[in-house]
Amino acid sequence: MIPSAALLPIYALPLLVAFSGWAVHHKLRSARNRTMLVRNRAAGLAEPPGLHPRIDPEHCIGCGACIRACPENDVLGLVGRIATLIEPAACVGHGMCREACPTSAISLVLGTVTRGIAVPVLGPGGETSVPGIHVAGELGGLGLIRNAITQGREVIDQIATNLRQVGPPAEPDLLDVVIVGCGPAGLAASLGAKAHGLNFVALDQASLGGSVAHYPRGKLVMTAPAQLPLIGEVRLGSVSKEELLRFWQDVLQRTALAPRFEEHVRTVEPEASGFVVTTDRARYRTRRVILAMGRGGSPRRLGVPGEDQAKVVYRLSDPGQYAGQKVMIIGGGDAALEAAIALADVSGTRVTLVHRGSAFAGALRENRDAAEALGAAGKINIHMQAIPIAISHESVEIETPDGRRLIANHAVIACLGGTLPHEWLARIGIAIATHHGMPPGQAR
Repeated sequence: MIPSAALLPIYALPLLVAFSGWAVHHKLRSARNRTMLVRNRAAGLAEPPGLHPRIDPEHCIGCGACIRACPENDVLGLVGRIATLIEPAACVGHGMCREACPTSAISLVLGTVTRGIAVPVLGPGGETSVPGIHVAGELGGLGLIRNAITQGREVIDQIATNLRQVGPPAEPDLLDVVIVGCGPAGLAASLGAKAHGLNFVALDQASLGGSVAHYPRGKLVMTAPAQLPLIGEVRLGSVSKEELLRFWQDVLQRTALAPRFEEHVRTVEPEASGFVVTTDRARYRTRRVILAMGRGGSPRRLGVPGEDQAKVVYRLSDPGQYAGQKVMIIGGGDAALEAAIALADVSGTRVTLVHRGSAFAGALRENRDAAEALGAAGKINIHMQAIPIAISHESVEIETPDGRRLIANHAVIACLGGTLPHEWLARIGIAIATHHGMPPGQAR
């Protein structure tokens, strides 16, 4: 029999080799992640665009569960033994990292110290500073489809619980809830209202799908599994815009849900029994209101002479309509880059992309890489650190680091994102807070 002490080197050597290999791999991976982080900061890509994880180094144990859970590549990585947001601009706020963390070291926040994001102040159930008016989805900072669906469902559940406690309405013409907006959050809330047996109407100033309906053709929308009332678990994975819209249309047919499209809400005013919602078509009295519209309904404007011309629009609907034209895209986010990429494939179209920043910090890496590759190939003329200063019928004048340039032009697409409708919300009495690294619903 071999003495146990003699067996120690036999077992210890493979363990030592394995541990050494792991240590080398960890060191190399950490160095690579640190390099990526430094590179992104130097390139101006250090600001996450919206909801993102904040990692507490005191509680992070470096297990990598958050990294494995993230569906986007290289958003998170270990630097030393601490999980770090190494590709901030690519974070889309899935929140799967928080769910996967075994030590609760991750919280989801909006904004950063240097970049604030303005959203309504929300309490439990998405209730605003005006009791009875709730917010769900993009307006409250949750733009991801899965998050919007979840919040729409949770808000309507809270409203249904509250209404059961106060009892049925005393007046027959009084609705339980009016839902403004029929994107993912609004449709989830509408399905929830139907499941709870509430008396409601759902309104949208545009068409089915909210902002999804205005994505460029063929855009892939990354979605995670979500629970949809009356439907159950929805697993879409990566789908095109057209497939997603067909899914929503099928949901309407299966549930007999009938939103009122092309109806614009003008005012929401309080009354003794709740609220009066006035649109361009009707007047609704209701006990509760859910604001589930996005921010894109109020596009951010350029603020330059000539912006009011018909050739200036704020989203790309059909790239084919610009065949043979000189088109300028203004912006540096995903919408701008995707529009430029789509137009670069249209025969005879000359595409100019103008961005005020030094990097496409607000866009996903795949869009940045694609746009930069097309720029290097001469298919997109890219002007960084440039702004438009005047638009005429035949040209656009821009200010660049090298001076002013006049660019021949047939059409301008300003993809500058949406603005929070401050004045409209203020008239209702809803308080707004700018978040600088705070969880949704909290304000400083």
